[in-house]
Amino acid sequence: MGTISEKIFSRASGEQVKADEFVIADVDYAMAHDGTSILAVKSFRDMGVEKVWNPERIVIPFDHLAPANTEITASLQNDIRNWINDQQIEHFYEIGYGVCHQVLPENGFAMPGKLLVGADSHTCTYGAFGSFATGVGATDMAEIFASGKLWFKVPESIKITVDGTLKNHVYAKDLTLYIIGKMGSAGATYKAVEFYGDVIENLSMSGRMTLCNMAIEMGAKTGIVPPDDKTFEYLKNRAVEDYEPVYSDEDAIYSEEYHINADELEPQVAKPHSVDNVANVTDVSGTKVDQVFIGTCTNGRLEDLEVAAEILKGKKVSVRTIIVPASRSTMIEAVNNGTAEILLDAGATFGTPGCGPCLGGHMGVIGEGEVCVSTANRNFKGRMGKGGYIYLASPATAAASAITGEIADPRDI
Repeated sequence: MGTISEKIFSRASGEQVKADEFVIADVDYAMAHDGTSILAVKSFRDMGVEKVWNPERIVIPFDHLAPANTEITASLQNDIRNWINDQQIEHFYEIGYGVCHQVLPENGFAMPGKLLVGADSHTCTYGAFGSFATGVGATDMAEIFASGKLWFKVPESIKITVDGTLKNHVYAKDLTLYIIGKMGSAGATYKAVEFYGDVIENLSMSGRMTLCNMAIEMGAKTGIVPPDDKTFEYLKNRAVEDYEPVYSDEDAIYSEEYHINADELEPQVAKPHSVDNVANVTDVSGTKVDQVFIGTCTNGRLEDLEVAAEILKGKKVSVRTIIVPASRSTMIEAVNNGTAEILLDAGATFGTPGCGPCLGGHMGVIGEGEVCVSTANRNFKGRMGKGGYIYLASPATAAASAITGEIADPRDI
């Protein structure tokens, strides 16, 4: 018997393991972006190691402060470029390719049964493909750069089954906010959350990525959707190597199990300043909004932009509205199918594919007392600017709010 996590760690460590055991595991692919690679490379150099363990298994996208926002950032990024060249790292994605958590799946690195580790907490996004994917700190990433291995405590697993049907203008973002609201920000601490049920099976790969992306926001080590035909179809002609899907056994042991009926789920909003401070959109409707941001590794994919365009078509935004596609390919698709034109005609502004305003680094920082409706994954105090207030919502709710200038129910637009 075993969960998906137990089976992946058994393969990666070369021994049969179960939850709560400590292992040294071989990492399949390691990722660090422009923000975390700087610290990881510093630690790597401090360790006195000259060469990375395998330059073909390290992926470095520039996405957080891209294009560079200051001379210091530009200098640090240039140092990483030089290190990448020296180490002959193959998979480097320059400014404009997009958010790391979109770039890796698009380029076939997120695969079932693999152990993926990134120097970013939202690496758990890749669990949508049936992998075990988790974030670590820069020092741990330096150890992976050096050896290709890292120690882990095999997590216990939680099973969440979601049945029923998501109603009109209710999306994966609403579901994950609802779950986090019920579980709490520490409700799944150091657990792997496995998602099952009719609703999960019917989600697109984009929706599953949204769901797993926010597993960390309830304290989880990762979120995992068992791979199926949708997964395999997405990875066709995309996966960088062969993979072997794994599934939990029928007698797998879970620390907790939850069942959710999605039939009556409304659009959800996470209120400042905590991701688990969740309410129905009807409870916060009418709240004045200064800015709307649609993008990030949570909701910047083509499907998300199309949802926003459906709401905004033929209308005009009444507040500044920033659209940042999750990747260059997403932006190209949005241009080619007319989605970008609809959003631009509505008065929205497009930013360079990447993280954008999400982390408060540049490109859309909000001011003291300003309110932003964001499709991102975090709304902590100061996240997008000192003294600002962030309400997290789906692209549909964000687009509806952009029209009215206040938080609005997309079902009313």
